[in-house]
Amino acid sequence: MKKLALLLIVLFALPLFAEDGPALFKAKCAGCHGATGAGDTSVGKSLKVTPLGGADVQKLSDADLSRVITGGKGKMPAIGKTMTADQVKALIAVVRSFAKK
Repeated sequence: MKKLALLLIVLFALPLFAEDGPALFKAKCAGCHGATGAGDTSVGKSLKVTPLGGADVQKLSDADLSRVITGGKGKMPAIGKTMTADQVKALIAVVRSFAKK
């Protein structure tokens, strides 16, 4: 009975996390891109990561960003292969939030 209750909790909680863009970004992207998307981590600096808030990234369409997240590009791995479409959309929203104002 306890296993069933735990399974139900996980199944109901998973969609809440699944679309939580900031949590996904922190778990999957911040290691290289940094918390602010500036690429200011040691890994980001060594890979010369393009700042996510810069014009080069922000001018990309959502479809282009989705392709990069899903398929990778250059040194960036294809992290989105294991994500749902909603998770990828949530990450794109985080990337858009880094736009310079």
